[in-house]
Amino acid sequence: MPEARPTTDLLQIGDVADRTGLSLRTIRHYEEVGLLPEPQRSPGGFRLYSELAVERLLLIKRMKPLDFTLEQMRDLIDVRDELARPRLTRARRTELTEHLRTYHALVEHQLRRLRERVESAEAFARQLGDEID
Repeated sequence: MPEARPTTDLLQIGDVADRTGLSLRTIRHYEEVGLLPEPQRSPGGFRLYSELAVERLLLIKRMKPLDFTLEQMRDLIDVRDELARPRLTRARRTELTEHLRTYHALVEHQLRRLRERVESAEAFARQLGDEID
């Protein structure tokens, strides 16, 4: 049985919220929908999160503005987790890398859409500014 990590390496939910810029409610939601593993608990019942959980939340936070669905977030996290495993067959690693390549293309597409929206908003701001002057 693996040895439990000391709680000094773990963060309470408020500290995680401060580090990630996410609300307590959002962190709990990601936990409930399975994007975040169930946290450990302190003797007093407080949620305790690892650095890995913080990194995962930061990844989720990066996906959110790109309109990733919860299913896509879960899938991408699973792909990255599996790619991090040391004993993958070459074929499986290739398959997962291709899957990752698909997500990379989706991110590039979403970035183009965001840039177009920003350009449109900037043009509108200029138009209003011109009307003020």
